[in-house]
Parts: sequence; structure tokens; C-alpha cells
Amino acid sequence: MSRLLQLNDDGLARLVDAFYARVRADASLGPVFNDAIGDWPEHLEKLAAFWSSVMLTSGRYKGQPVPAHMKHKSRITPALFDRWLALWARTTDELMVPEAAAALQDRAARIAQSLQLAMFFRLDDQPAIRPA
Repeated sequence: MSRLLQLNDDGLARLVDAFYARVRADASLGPVFNDAIGDWPEHLEKLAAFWSSVMLTSGRYKGQPVPAHMKHKSRITPALFDRWLALWARTTDELMVPEAAAALQDRAARIAQSLQLAMFFRLDDQPAIRPA
């Protein structure tokens, strides 16, 4: 793609389409996503609405990401988050204007951290701290 995408609804929709085409073809991510998503066109619209809401405060996304990911917890690992973020970084760097790529990468890292805390961190798994 010769012309870099802007941080607007059209640019985000095109980014989401290109990125998830790569996800679907990825050896690690593809099987998890392809098994989880029944209707890719509908899911891509939902993801474009999510990124529009996150980056443009459009309010278009009405879903709940944590419960959606928790349904697939048995197949999701922290390493898959790292793989997803690396592919996201490469795709945003290639397709988006630099400022947009940086903002999208920063926001994705924060979202991934929040999702991982919700999915994998449990207070009752931590050792008890005893007073000295």
C-alpha cells in the first residue's frame, strides 16, 4: 500500500481488515481466531467500531471485550498476546501514518495488559504476605 492511512473511521476499517487477514493466516493466532469467529465480516465491523470508539471516541462499539475473551481462555496464553501485539505493531507501522501507528500501538498494549490482568491474574493465587 503506497499511501499511508489516517486515523479516521475509513483508515481504521482498512487497518482492521488488513490486520485480521494477517491474524487469520498466522500459524499461532490463526487457529484460535478462526475457531472462535463464526462470521468474519460481522466481526470485522465490530472490531472497526471498537477501534473507532477507542481512538476517536465515537461510541460506536457496544460490546464487552473481557467476557468475549474469557470464553476462549483455555486457548489464549500470554504468548499469544505478545504475538498479536507484534503483528499489530508491524501492521500499523506499515499502513498508518507514524503518529497514528504509535498511538494505536500504545493503546493496544494497554488494552492487552488489562485483558491479561482480567484473564490470568487472581489475587487468591498470590502468596500471603505476613506482617514482620
